[in-house]
This record gives sequence, structure tokens and C-alpha cells, in this order.
Amino acid sequence: MNLELFIAKRIHFSQRGQKTVSRPAVRVAMIGIALGLAVMIITVSIVLGFKYEIRNKVIAFGSHIQVTNFDSNETFETKPIYASDSLIKRLATIDGIAHIQRFATKPGIIKTATDVQGVVLKGIDTDFDWNFYKDNLVEGEQLVLTDSLSSKEAIISLYLARLLNLKLNDPFFTYFVEGEYIRARKFTIKGIYCTNFVEYDKLFILTDIKQIQQLNNWDSSQASGLELLIDDYTELQTLGDKVYFRTANRLNPDGSTYFSRTIEELNPQIFSWLNMLDLNVVIILLLMLTVAGFNMISGLLILILERTNMIGVLKALGAENWSIRKVFLYHSFFLIGKGMFWGNILGLVIILVQYFTHIIPLDPDTYYVTFVPVNINVFHILLLNIGTFVCSVLMLLLPSVLITKILPAKSIRFE
Repeated sequence: MNLELFIAKRIHFSQRGQKTVSRPAVRVAMIGIALGLAVMIITVSIVLGFKYEIRNKVIAFGSHIQVTNFDSNETFETKPIYASDSLIKRLATIDGIAHIQRFATKPGIIKTATDVQGVVLKGIDTDFDWNFYKDNLVEGEQLVLTDSLSSKEAIISLYLARLLNLKLNDPFFTYFVEGEYIRARKFTIKGIYCTNFVEYDKLFILTDIKQIQQLNNWDSSQASGLELLIDDYTELQTLGDKVYFRTANRLNPDGSTYFSRTIEELNPQIFSWLNMLDLNVVIILLLMLTVAGFNMISGLLILILERTNMIGVLKALGAENWSIRKVFLYHSFFLIGKGMFWGNILGLVIILVQYFTHIIPLDPDTYYVTFVPVNINVFHILLLNIGTFVCSVLMLLLPSVLITKILPAKSIRFE
């Protein structure tokens, strides 16, 4: 029999003769543990949810990895690469590459009767992955593209539609400045999307890649680049390096070289900002652990003082200091367990309600999402529970040393 655990259970679960001094202190300590763990679960879920939402939107507009012409500048007026089937097959053999698609970009100006707006036409081919845009289409449908005919339909954002007073099936003209000449193209709105990521919504219009190839006098094998989607984001840098080595030793027929970059290299400011959120999470976790730990320390000290007579009797009967300390540590484990149980219930209920109802809204102009996003990750929640339990127990080892200072002769007479 574990004597220390037996005594701890008797102290914790017995209601007979229970002191009134320790009860409120113990409740405060348990509430502190519960609230601290709940806040940590909610914080981690929200930050991860926000990072995933923003990251997925950036990836949807630029893919995980891009292969372009090394001589292209940082604008959307690009020099072409020869996106041949052999190059695509060579890249597709890399484990972890899920999809490869051609794209081409061309900056232009939309002019209506009352408004003028600079935009970027993004030409896509029949191999385009529509999953993201299907989820974000608010009107109309995706483009129907073929290998033979050039489509004059386009998909614009809700932001541009409202700004230019355009509706579904409306025609609009886009003008392209090339030196002293201006070329025009007429498009019809096939669909309207909304991602609430204004930086991109106000910029990109999707259309047939053949339109961009015709404007740039490219042949059917030329494109601004290739977009590669991967299976596992955690392998982004590794796969980015593999793509680089697969393309670095190849040349275009015109002698130019290929240039590959990951989405983090293409958008360093956005991903640096997202990484800064991790620091906020660490600070919040440390604060919550500190508050919960000190609550438990104060509760344990009160329990020890309240049981001074019992400690003296145990010592008089020959119990060692570490054995008595284990009694109170076991008692504290029960309290921590109760606090963590209710903390998990509270935290999970809040994030589940938000996940299914989106009851807490956000301003999309500021946060790029219309509601507080949450990500429910069982592994992270398990780590938070383990970390909270371990840190709380370690913080209780020091105050339990007070038991070694209690003398049996004095403690038995202690009131």
C-alpha cells in the first residue's frame, strides 16, 4: 500500500471535520488552474487558426513554391519560362509535390465610365487547382477552359466589383500599356470571389492564360512560371531546396535560367508578421502558468499550516520529511487534476462553439477574416495539459520544504 497516497486521499475526499480556512483558498487555486489552462487552450487555438487562415490565403494566390525566370524583375511584368511537359514531369517526381500548374501575369488598368483601377491579370490553364476559389466564390462559377479556344471570361473579386460598380455577367475593358501603345481586351465577369484579404482581392483577376500569352506574344509553351503545391507545409523548405536543385542546372531555350522560391521567400513581410504571433503566445503561456503556479503555491502553504498538528503527529510516529511532503504533493495533484479537468471543459466548449457558430466576429478590413478562426489540435492541447501539470508540480516542490521546518513538539500543540 502507498501510505502517502492513502493519507492524501483521506484528506482530500473526506468531508468530516473539514477546515473552513483552506476551502476558499483551495477553490481559488483550482479556479486559477482552470482559467489559466482554458486561456492557454483558447489562445493557442486562435493564434494557430489565424495563422492557418492567413497562410492558406497567401498560398492560394501564390502557391507553395514558384518556378520563374531568373531575369524577371519584382513586378508582374515577367519574362517567360518554357514550361514544357518534360520540366513538369521532372518536378512531379519529387516526393511531396501534390500539384503543378502553369500561370502568367500581366498588369493592366480597368476603366469604366466612372472609375479607373490598376489590376493584375493572372492567366491560368486547364490544370489550375480550383479548390480555394470554389470555397470563396460568392457569385457565378469557375472558368471553363480548353486547350484549343481562348476564353474571354474572367473572375474578379467582390472588392473590385463594388469599387467599379460591376456585376455578374457584366463586360469590362482592361487596358495594357506597352511603350507608346495601348492595347485593350474585353472580358465578361464569369464569377465573383471574396477572400477578405484586401491586399490580394484588390489586385488579382483570373482569366485564361492564352489571353496573357497573346498579349505578350508568347507561344503556348511559355508562361510566367510554374506554381507547385505540396502535401505537407512543414516540408516547405526541404521541398523548396529539392525544386531548386532540379531546376538550377536547366536553361530555357533562350539561354535564361530558372529561379525557384518558396512562398515564405516571396512574402517575407507577411510570414515574419505571422511568426511574431508565436512570441505573443509564449508570453501569454508564461503569464498563465505563473499565475496558476502561484495560486497553487498559496493553496499548498495554507493546507500545510492548517495540517500542522497532523504533520507533528506523523513526525512523532517516525514519518520522514519526504514522506510527509509526498502526502501534500499527492493532495495537490488531486487539486491540479480537478482544475485542469474544468479548464479543458471550459476551453474546449468555447473554441467548439466558435468553430461551429462563428459567434465572435472580426473586422475583415483589419484582420483579413470575418470571424475569429480557431484550430483544434489534439496534440497541442495534450502538450498544454502535460506542460501545465509538470510546471505546477515543479513549482510546488519548493514550498513543500516548509514541512521540514516543522518541529513535532511544537506542532502538536499548534492551534
